[in-house]
Amino acid sequence: MTVRHDELTVTWLGYATVRIESDEGTVVYVDPGRYGTLTGEWDGDRPHPPGRDYDERDGDLVLITHDHHYDSDGVRRVASDDATVVAYEAVDADAIRDGGRDVEALEALPYDVRRVEYGDELAIRGVDLEVFPAYNHSDGRNTDADGEPIHPEGFGCGYRFVVNGTSAFWPGDSDVLEVHEDLAISLFLPPIGTNFTMNRTEAAELAATIEPDLALPIHYNTFPDLEAESREFAADVAAASVPVVLDEE
Repeated sequence: MTVRHDELTVTWLGYATVRIESDEGTVVYVDPGRYGTLTGEWDGDRPHPPGRDYDERDGDLVLITHDHHYDSDGVRRVASDDATVVAYEAVDADAIRDGGRDVEALEALPYDVRRVEYGDELAIRGVDLEVFPAYNHSDGRNTDADGEPIHPEGFGCGYRFVVNGTSAFWPGDSDVLEVHEDLAISLFLPPIGTNFTMNRTEAAELAATIEPDLALPIHYNTFPDLEAESREFAADVAAASVPVVLDEE
């Protein structure tokens, strides 16, 4: 399924992967890959895009938020030969490999790789990009067995980006933060899974606050800990008079 919004075609490819293409032909991907979503191995039974052997290599700009979403094979499957890959400064292939996943170092990929930090504003391939904090609150529910945030401040980021005049916001793996509440956003891509990020209720409340032109939830139902009731999310958002769509198959 694809969704049309303004002059953009938007497709949730599974987990945190979204493809956005402007009518002018610019293609942006966020957080491509993992859990078999781009290799055809994902076979879950909850509402979610199907796993597929995806190898389009048409992306002009690829955005990476943090270690948990960095998949070098996924980047290679979506990036064009002359793509620019933007990654948060703390993305660390060595740490990922130490955790048991085999990935290539970012700088070893055959693309123009740029590292960014909170507060950066830049224009790349005709896309205006802003980098925002993304983290779990230390006193919130998304903490580990030792009481530490699963996504501490400084571990990852979110991106607001403008493609062909339409702004989009992917918060990354984050709770709702104060900085989110004043953003001007046309397309809101909230995570709504049960764990690790803002949940469906919190994301719906944020959507009601920022009033985007369209809310399209992602990052849910990929595996059991990310289960979410997406239709309940949609109902809550619609009740706040915010347009909403579910990109599910």
